[in-house]
Amino acid sequence: MLQRLYAAAGVNEVIEENMDRKTIDLWVGIFLTLGFGALLFLALKVGNLGSERTGDVYTVEARFENIGGLKLKAPVKSAGVLVGRVTDIRLDADKFQAVATLSLDKRFGFPKDTGASILTSGLLGEVYIGLEAGGDDKKLVQGDRITITQSAVVLERLIGQFMFNKAAEGPDKK
Repeated sequence: MLQRLYAAAGVNEVIEENMDRKTIDLWVGIFLTLGFGALLFLALKVGNLGSERTGDVYTVEARFENIGGLKLKAPVKSAGVLVGRVTDIRLDADKFQAVATLSLDKRFGFPKDTGASILTSGLLGEVYIGLEAGGDDKKLVQGDRITITQSAVVLERLIGQFMFNKAAEGPDKK
């Protein structure tokens, strides 16, 4: 009898509508939580904070005339494979060179005559250090220095040199 009174008053429709609203609110909450989780993951990935390796590593130093836009925690790659990270960047006050400390995974034993270059992924991509393995039988160990280095190519400097050379040629030469 009570159900008939509720049905006549439209209470059942209100209860069903309330249940549907709670279900929708639950799914919206789940969706927002997943969205914020994905944003956090992307932020950590972009900032190189989510890929910290605290396993077996050894550190080496490399000196450069110009490091361009190289930053702490920048990747160190060999043949496109991540093999380490930049852990410190400082200026040698005596030689006025940038000194980058590289933390390399011990799984990768690089020869002592390995070369290090500062490279960019694409035209405006991330700046990283690329290692090219040499042919020496001896391997780099903790505290060694990479002596064969190539500094960053600064696009503004290249454009300036090109413009200066074209201006020096004069209007007669093409």
